[in-house]
Amino acid sequence: MSTSTERLPVAVIGSGPVGLAAAAQLATRGLDFVVLEAGTQVAASIREWAHVRLFSPWRFDTDPAARALLEATGWNAPDPEQLPTGGELIDGYLAPLAAHPAIAPKLRLGVAVTAIARQGFDKVRTVGRDSAPFLIRLSDGSELLASAVIDASGTWRTANPLGGNGIPAHGETDALAAGRVHNGMPDVLGRLRDQFAGKGVAVVGAGHSATGTLLALAQLADAEPDTVLHWVLRAPNPSRAYGGGDADALPARGAIGTRIKALVDAGKVQVHTGFLVQEVSEQGLVSADGRKLDAAVIVNSTGARPDYAPASELRLDLDPILGSTRALAPLIDPNQHSCGTVPPHGVDELAHPEPGFYVVGAKAYGRAPTFLLATGYEQARSVVAALAGDWAAARDVHLELPETGVCSSSNALDADDAASCCGSAPAETTIEVKRGLATGVSGGLLSLPLVEVGAKASGGSCCG
Repeated sequence: MSTSTERLPVAVIGSGPVGLAAAAQLATRGLDFVVLEAGTQVAASIREWAHVRLFSPWRFDTDPAARALLEATGWNAPDPEQLPTGGELIDGYLAPLAAHPAIAPKLRLGVAVTAIARQGFDKVRTVGRDSAPFLIRLSDGSELLASAVIDASGTWRTANPLGGNGIPAHGETDALAAGRVHNGMPDVLGRLRDQFAGKGVAVVGAGHSATGTLLALAQLADAEPDTVLHWVLRAPNPSRAYGGGDADALPARGAIGTRIKALVDAGKVQVHTGFLVQEVSEQGLVSADGRKLDAAVIVNSTGARPDYAPASELRLDLDPILGSTRALAPLIDPNQHSCGTVPPHGVDELAHPEPGFYVVGAKAYGRAPTFLLATGYEQARSVVAALAGDWAAARDVHLELPETGVCSSSNALDADDAASCCGSAPAETTIEVKRGLATGVSGGLLSLPLVEVGAKASGGSCCG
């Protein structure tokens, strides 16, 4: 770093798993830092999906540097083979990590980053730019200077719009403000149950967040028969969402696809294909071809996208399709890669023309829905090593992921002798089985709401 910035902290944006992992890496290397969190508590976004069970077991959900810090305080790691919920991830790992004496004094809560620039430089000016510190403006009106910026803010709060053309549908903004539209994976079986029970519900989207939410809603409809479920798809048919069934390389994904298909075939979920949402009316949804769908409540499961507005005065090199760095895009292209076939990557692939500015975690993937925590932890480790001047470590990147995509824990399967996709499953035990999906979802979440069923399943796990 230049002499004008060497005594300034590194600013980490976001206190989710990857942001706190970056903090742990910085603390381990003795670099000064500050963690900026828009929420009033750490991991504020995860708290909104605390009911969701991760697909990855605990052994893939923690960062090595963070574990080392915690273990020195007497922290007991959770059972490595169990699948935590978002709430359990916070209580068992993120909250203790945020309270660690090496991190707690560096946390600033309740301050959103509204702008990032180079002090004294707009985007156009070049001479002397690289030696100028970053200026970060916060929502409380204060500003701070930083030697570097690690943006781990994620994409949870920037959902894709319902509109079939990639822009908000007419009336969507007002419907969202009125509480008729819920983004992501609402807690339909818990905190938000009364808002869905006994009503017409439209779930828009063909991905795993949509199908996971439909499974949870189907369970609600069993208890509340007046609940009517609609599945709204832009595609001409839902076959892609069903997956490969028994032939699917990811068994849990195949099992969920099979169950969704069964619900559709039984008439418990009404499918509306080729439906490009043009308007959110008082009655429900209107498609571009004029079709109307009655729905009192709408779930927007169309994914998420990164928000780079605060960094508009920085020099970024973004892929025009995914919104990741241009160098990373071909490595994570969902048309070519599943979660588990993404090759190792680090600081070089994450670098922008603006030296010292890096995006890590789910936001680094842009609109690609294949992010995993293990990937984000390695990104953070590589970037921090580079900021410390340890370029050999920064470029020595390793990422061990299953070739078939996100390996499923056999806990997600409804079978008596399910095999792990990475090898033979351990001996069978009787457990409370949860159904989940075997891949990441847009926005970087690792799993979906899991529908409770009673069955036997192998208790093993695979990859995350």
